[in-house]
Amino acid sequence: MQLAPQVPCEAIDSEKLAAVALSLAPGVGPRLQSCLLQQFHSCQAIFSQTRDALLQVDGIGEKTADAILAPDLHSRATDMIRQCAAEGVQILLHGESGSYPQRLREICDAPRVLYQRGVLLPQDQLAVAIVGSRRCSTYGRRHAERLAAQLSRSGLTIVSGLARGIDLAAHQGALTAGGRTLAVLPGGVTTVYPPEHDNLSREISEQGAVLSEMPLHQRILPGLFPQRNRIISGLCLGVIVIEAARNSGALYTARHAVEQGRDVFALPGPVDSLASAGCHELIRDGVTLVRHADDVLAALGPLPSPASPSTSVTIHSPRELNLNAIESRVLNQITLQPVPIDEVLRSMSAESSQVLATLTVLEVRRLVRRLPGNLVVRYS
Repeated sequence: MQLAPQVPCEAIDSEKLAAVALSLAPGVGPRLQSCLLQQFHSCQAIFSQTRDALLQVDGIGEKTADAILAPDLHSRATDMIRQCAAEGVQILLHGESGSYPQRLREICDAPRVLYQRGVLLPQDQLAVAIVGSRRCSTYGRRHAERLAAQLSRSGLTIVSGLARGIDLAAHQGALTAGGRTLAVLPGGVTTVYPPEHDNLSREISEQGAVLSEMPLHQRILPGLFPQRNRIISGLCLGVIVIEAARNSGALYTARHAVEQGRDVFALPGPVDSLASAGCHELIRDGVTLVRHADDVLAALGPLPSPASPSTSVTIHSPRELNLNAIESRVLNQITLQPVPIDEVLRSMSAESSQVLATLTVLEVRRLVRRLPGNLVVRYS
């Protein structure tokens, strides 16, 4: 048994310690955490309140107030932080810039603490979720894997829940294509469910990240699945639903996405398929029908650059994320209005032959197109 390294208590950030302690308090879920933070503004401040002050917060009863003020809660939080250090799990705090996912920070009842195994990169801000039935058909599995691979090659990160069926196919499609993928778990990041996906979770952590808002060894409970789904959609630009029946849990993810202002897509199945009945109802209600990756990319439109969120650089297509330095520089000289190729050549310090060859590469990748009169323009 590996012992947790004895991180000195004084080396542990006090707000992070308080946030982890709050996540360990029984009965304090995302909504109650939001209510407490709205009232007291920080996790540290919550623990400095009296029992009577806590009872004034909507939804806090006597049992919950006693759980928050339990004398051993902070020592258990310290042990949790040490266990995370021992197992290579990073703890992301909502207020931390540069580590906690920006899109997730924006949603209602965002997790105050996020446990992460693996690495998040700036490019993961451009992510799409693929969710659906655990008991999917060959049709659903094939299209989930195909879409995940296509979107990965276009530069998008694939997010799903590591479940059987569609989730599994989505993660595998991204991994096979050499792309990035994130798995959001309903339990702790060391409590992989289903158990046979343990090796897959390790692959994902090497080519992306495994995430959870739950404490490290939290066991699986039925109510944690719909709670987890808001994180899946919150990390993403949009959610693709594949093979969801009318009562599918994947529809919860779609509803969260709508509430969060994310795009929702649905892949149609055979018209008489009960397994796709939920998808067909989504399409009937106005959700974008998706056949292939281009449908998703066209709907998402121009995107802010994850590498430079504070600048005016815009990613018109996720394919741009895969460009090398010279290709990016040439593309940045071309706008949605036609530009003379001679002007592009003058603006570049590189050899004309190299710039012209790069324009050809960009044209093949359908990022630019040449027009009569020796003009070039970006694809809109």
